[in-house]
Amino acid sequence: MALLSVQGLTKRFGGFTAIKDVAFEVAEGEILGLIGPNGSGKSTTFNCIAGMYPATAGSIAFDGREIAGLPANRVCHAGIGRTYQIPRPFRNLSIVENVALSAWFGQNRDVSRAECWRVAGEVLEMVGLPADPKMRTDGLGAAALKKLELARALATRPRLLLADESLNGLDHAEMDQAADMLQMIRKQRGITIVWVEHIMGVLMRVVDRVVVLDHGEVIFDGRPDAAQSDARVVEVYLGSEAAA
Repeated sequence: MALLSVQGLTKRFGGFTAIKDVAFEVAEGEILGLIGPNGSGKSTTFNCIAGMYPATAGSIAFDGREIAGLPANRVCHAGIGRTYQIPRPFRNLSIVENVALSAWFGQNRDVSRAECWRVAGEVLEMVGLPADPKMRTDGLGAAALKKLELARALATRPRLLLADESLNGLDHAEMDQAADMLQMIRKQRGITIVWVEHIMGVLMRVVDRVVVLDHGEVIFDGRPDAAQSDARVVEVYLGSEAAA
């Protein structure tokens, strides 16, 4: 049984249909890339899964349980953590306090203050950020803010991680580091990952499978090497003339 199963997912905003009949499954332990050009429906699909948007129609099942329509906090408590494309840390808190807060509210169980601090230190070490209680978020660059965003998601102890454009704003070296980190998280924690991205190059060497969206619909579901030679996928990314 798939850990995540999305079937017939549709989201309308008034008269505009952002996604239509989106369907895919994610096996436990898999890294799935959800890709497509700007405006293809990637973020809308993500936000429906994460509980930010209520789906207009369709099913979202996590570990055999229907979660479509649940609010974001209950989706998180079910075992789905997520990062955001634009990190927004609590600027009045230290780095470690930001992560400890996620551990406190993100887990579906009673957690002691000491346990929250322990979890925060553990995941900060994993992503390569200091757990010094005096270190604040001021002055963190784009790569460090992405790491903090990832640490906050990991502190909720997810079984499934939704990573939203983890490469946005990074240089080539930082992109490679971010991709390696997602692989390491899967290996060390056994966390299943769905990675939304529009930068194909780095993502393609990491993911096991890709789902490609265009104009709100799935146009490809399969192996990365097959996607790169698929005529419609190439046309979507390069345009029909360039593809020819």
